[in-house]
Amino acid sequence: MTMKEEYRDLYRKFGLNVVYYRKRMRVTQEGLAELLDIQRSHISAIELGNVGVSFDLIFKMCEVFQIKPKDLFDFRD
Repeated sequence: MTMKEEYRDLYRKFGLNVVYYRKRMRVTQEGLAELLDIQRSHISAIELGNVGVSFDLIFKMCEVFQIKPKDLFDFRD
């Protein structure tokens, strides 16, 4: 999923939240990729804010992290 340049900062913030919840679970990118049934390189790209994410993947992340979707979008400065 390509992104608009004007939203790059928001993609990065989303990616940082994915990193936070992944590390809180004490799981590697490879481990999270297995849980989400995607490639590790896709996890890396999400965490770096280089790709967009589908709602399906967001909802699956929330199941794995045991959080609400809004938690992934709670961007702190």
